Amino acid sequence: MFITGYAVMAGAAERLVLGYDSFGNICGRKNTPVKGAPLSGQDMTNKKYVFFLNSCSLEMQSLKISSLSLCVSSCPQEQLNSLEDLQSFARNNGSCLCVYNLNISSYTLNPKAAELCPTLPVPPSKSFPLFNRCVPQNPECYSKYASVLISMVNEMDVFHRILSAILARRDAVIGLSVLSLAFSFILVLAFRFIRTLLVHTLIALVVFGLLFVSGVLWWLYYDYRNDPSTELETEKENVKFLLGYAIFSTIVTVVLLSLIFVLRKRLQFTVRLFRIVGKIIGRIPLLLFQPLWTFLILIVFWVFWVAVLLSLGTAGTAQTTSGGQVEYRALSGICYMAWYHFVGLIWTSEFILACQEMTIAGAVVTCYFNRNKNSPPPHPVLSSISVLFCYHLGTAVKGAFLVTILRIPRIVLLYLYNILKQKESACAKCLFKCCFCWFWCQENCLRYFNQHAYTTTAVNGTNFCTSAKDAVFILAKNSAKLASISCFVGDFILFLGKVFVVCFTVFGGLMVFNYHRELQAWVVPLLLVGFFAYVMSHSFLSVFEVTADAMFLCFAIDMETNDGSAEKPYFVDQELLTLVSQSNKLTEGQKYRSVRPFQDNEDGTELQPMT
Repeated sequence: MFITGYAVMAGAAERLVLGYDSFGNICGRKNTPVKGAPLSGQDMTNKKYVFFLNSCSLEMQSLKISSLSLCVSSCPQEQLNSLEDLQSFARNNGSCLCVYNLNISSYTLNPKAAELCPTLPVPPSKSFPLFNRCVPQNPECYSKYASVLISMVNEMDVFHRILSAILARRDAVIGLSVLSLAFSFILVLAFRFIRTLLVHTLIALVVFGLLFVSGVLWWLYYDYRNDPSTELETEKENVKFLLGYAIFSTIVTVVLLSLIFVLRKRLQFTVRLFRIVGKIIGRIPLLLFQPLWTFLILIVFWVFWVAVLLSLGTAGTAQTTSGGQVEYRALSGICYMAWYHFVGLIWTSEFILACQEMTIAGAVVTCYFNRNKNSPPPHPVLSSISVLFCYHLGTAVKGAFLVTILRIPRIVLLYLYNILKQKESACAKCLFKCCFCWFWCQENCLRYFNQHAYTTTAVNGTNFCTSAKDAVFILAKNSAKLASISCFVGDFILFLGKVFVVCFTVFGGLMVFNYHRELQAWVVPLLLVGFFAYVMSHSFLSVFEVTADAMFLCFAIDMETNDGSAEKPYFVDQELLTLVSQSNKLTEGQKYRSVRPFQDNEDGTELQPMT
């Protein structure tokens, strides 16, 4: 909360994209006065563009353009050769190109007008939409102006370039996030009524999407690398990022195509598995709407997080200089606060997703351990939410924290890789890649066990550590019987669904961002869009993923606790029992004789759902 309050008080994100004049006024908004600057604190709502008084001979000193700048309502479209022309332009267009304290009628009378007005002749200029600057159209002036602007952008640190790119493409980022939401929701409805044709159609679309996105990334990399006009540091960064994206996409494509080929014989169980999961969701229809609430909460949090990040990036103190001008000087330590803020993004996002998983697991547990399958318990979702907020928020916090802990070393390794890449140490690069893959595998394994820990918490009401221990014990005894259908069939198809959403969202982002190559590191917003698309698809499809995992864990507990006798009958549905039996036949290559391979509990106490 300290970081948030400090960033909001000290930051002004509008300065990154709207621009500001030499007197501390942000163009396009109403400003507050700065002490010692008499021309500050003006209402610039109708003056949205930054105009440099000496646009044809700009110089840059310490990332500052030396020319005096003003906020104007419109840029001069024609060349102005005299003070009379400036006066006429101000009266006809309402755009004053001289310093604010010089009255329009005094343009031709004040002896200091030559110092307070732009250098004559004023070249024709056009507003540049990305930075809201008046860019001169005269070829000679434009070349000087562009060279200074390029130097300024190149010397900005990566953190501020990324913030500028996010702000510049904020509409596209929001639009693509909504597109990924639509894809995810359609896919959820499709999985609810899944059929054999849909599985094959999904696989075909995923294969097409992977091949197409990989091809587009390689084409863009080749196009950028061979573009002779690549001068900006942001464009050079785009080339590096595109190469990394293309290599990563190609590797993922090859791996997934291999897995699809290996698991093709098990795809027949997918339809039956999701039919059973769909039956459970049909008894608890509110589960389908659970991701919507999660999505809304995530959107609110992400907007809040980005607002704080932008405020951190623009945090600085206004200091007056000679002539009543204002300079904003960045505060030290901002980058470290930004990293701390980034850790908060991961932890809080994982916590919100963990709350959704616990809610779904609690509702599934209540439905599974109910004798009358045709009469489910009333309001299982609301009951699960109330239990979560009353007793188990700490469990969700711990699970999310563990995932965050495993992600931090990956970020550190990524930073070290960038250092080693410059030194060209082949052995160190290989070691880095191995460590990175190891942490990635550990993170995904932890996610899998966290889900089962949440289910065990919903069953027994125990804390996170106890539930995790019990879940590991049960899974270790029965993993060989359930993993073949739960992980290799259900989770794999759901993962393909997430890949489908990410692929087509990223493709849309490539088409949108590629039209605006200049002056922005658009590959970073593209990565942000891909991350949002994955989180959204995970949030929606996790309804089926958590339901299936919780169902199989309940099945294992059911086999451990009961023996199928009249005194201790199973809770399992007959269709699920048949599916597990046939799957194990295919796995073991022998006849599945009974449901007794699960070791019976000697005391035989019947497990009841937590209320």
